[in-house]
Amino acid sequence: MAVRDGGPRQPRRLTSRAQVGEARRIVVKIGSSSLTDDAGRLEPRAVAAVADRAARVIADGSEVVIVSSGAIAASLAPLGLAARPGDVPTQQAAAAVGQSLLAAAWSAALGEHGLVTGQVLLAESDVIRSETYGNVRTALEAMLGLGVVPVVNENDTTATHEIRFGDNDRLAALLAQLLGADLLVLLTDVDALYTAPPSSPGAARIPVVENPDALEGVSVGSVGSRVGTGGMVTKLAAAQHASMTGTATVLTAASRLAEVFDGTDVGTFFPARRGRRRSRLVWLRFATRGAGSVHVDAGAADALRSRRSLLAVGAVGVDGTFPPSVPVDVRDPDGTVIARGLVAYGSEDLRRMLGRDSGELRRELGERFARPVIHRDDMVLLPTE
Repeated sequence: MAVRDGGPRQPRRLTSRAQVGEARRIVVKIGSSSLTDDAGRLEPRAVAAVADRAARVIADGSEVVIVSSGAIAASLAPLGLAARPGDVPTQQAAAAVGQSLLAAAWSAALGEHGLVTGQVLLAESDVIRSETYGNVRTALEAMLGLGVVPVVNENDTTATHEIRFGDNDRLAALLAQLLGADLLVLLTDVDALYTAPPSSPGAARIPVVENPDALEGVSVGSVGSRVGTGGMVTKLAAAQHASMTGTATVLTAASRLAEVFDGTDVGTFFPARRGRRRSRLVWLRFATRGAGSVHVDAGAADALRSRRSLLAVGAVGVDGTFPPSVPVDVRDPDGTVIARGLVAYGSEDLRRMLGRDSGELRRELGERFARPVIHRDDMVLLPTE
């Protein structure tokens, strides 16, 4: 197969289950709890079951990217650990052991169908800068063009902050966005989203979520499994991200994957939303965390809420060390993050600019310092409690 050229792929924007069979680029995310047994050991049969179904849709002409958790979980038994370690150094060591086991399991399972896999390990820093974000897409497109099945996981061996706060649900939604996937399938140990915890009397499956606002009043847990980090909250956030960027999503149990591809009414379906969303703004909202923070006064906070640019005169403080052109959080006088945007200046320059108007900056520092700290076109407002 030839490696593809061209711009980013646009998703098909599937809006009903009947259209699921039309998906030609699919991201499947499977969590640790669905790949391991009760003792925390990697379960080859679970890997094989997903690989078998993925091979079928690939044979029918679709492309599949697998986002697989389970590296740390796979290492528990070989290392004699009773549970997922709590400290970062041990997590990193466990990930180094488990990642090779996980990659070998996927390679063997998909190899049974004549498919070649490629392991892709990503850290959050890979998507903090827009240029590296594009590099990830280029590499994955090349793999798909060569007929390779990418198996993606967070790079827990070198990550620190990511291990404690990251999750592969968010990573899967990000990949669906940057690859223009038609369908995202989030596989977990719960077969659907329910109106209450599934064990509660009267809990009912929610078959379709047309709009996240419809979930108001629904009780959703947030704690992950013994061997994983995500929970239902992260899956809902991932589904919302995918939906907003044109990718339909199904959330269900790993055992029901075949039914998902058949278009059966299982799990919870999140249709792709109509209309176009600027991908950079969605990326800022869902796929990044600020490399630092800019604190603003009350007047600047009000201006931002009115969708104006952030000027140096309204900035009162800077946290962290960062270069220009990276995402930073904007905090109001109470310290609440109200926006995130691509900053025009590095932290060192920003500290010299605090509280100074454009005329003063132009006279004393030069014309380039008269630009906004964050232009409104490079900023997204964030929801606050």
